[in-house]
Amino acid sequence: MSATSKIQPLAQDPVSVAPEHYRVEFENEKVRVLRIRYEPHEKSVMREYPSQIQINLTVAHLVFHYPDGRTEPVEARAGRVLSFPASERLPENLSDFPYEAIAIEWK
Repeated sequence: MSATSKIQPLAQDPVSVAPEHYRVEFENEKVRVLRIRYEPHEKSVMREYPSQIQINLTVAHLVFHYPDGRTEPVEARAGRVLSFPASERLPENLSDFPYEAIAIEWK
């Protein structure tokens, strides 16, 4: 990650925009760690996400919706580590069970 990368502004901060899905687990001057949780068939809101690493705590059966109408399926087993580039997207849990992950964002 480049030195010019920054966490999204407060207006786009997931903890502020969707606190039912995102909780800060740890934060210091270099990194922020979030717990992500979506109930079955829940969606979040369209927002900008920084580059991040996610560790799936459960099986992932998600779809990302993008502003231009594209969608991207995301499927992974529990324990898998995924890397996502910065982008504007809306995540949706397609499964019949909760989805949970840990996200690491660099400041």
